[in-house]
Amino acid sequence: EVQLQASGGGVAQAGGSLRLSCVVSGISFDAYGIGWFREAPGKKREEISCTSSIDDSTRFKDPVKGRFNVSVDYDKNTNYLEMNDLKPEDTAVYYCAADCDIHPIDYWGQGTLVTVSS
Repeated sequence: EVQLQASGGGVAQAGGSLRLSCVVSGISFDAYGIGWFREAPGKKREEISCTSSIDDSTRFKDPVKGRFNVSVDYDKNTNYLEMNDLKPEDTAVYYCAADCDIHPIDYWGQGTLVTVSS
């Protein structure tokens, strides 16, 4: 069974930080691009990051570029999304998924809710 379990969501004030975790099982962690997506109220789901399965680098989409970062723990098969300088517009359900290198996405995890208050 393939699982991508996202956790770490919660409530933060604008300008604050949160760290989300995506624990991957059932697939070879380092053979898949692990991406983070979010779905804000009234908006379509959008990709915000993708960690390459080829060189392990992460690309970020413009709305989060410079504010969010990713770290990876290969021993724990976990991709961490570090969110800084949070803004109210970051409020969304956040999902991790695979394979962001190759679309369409094959596997979706459960979401974790992030709420940013002003």
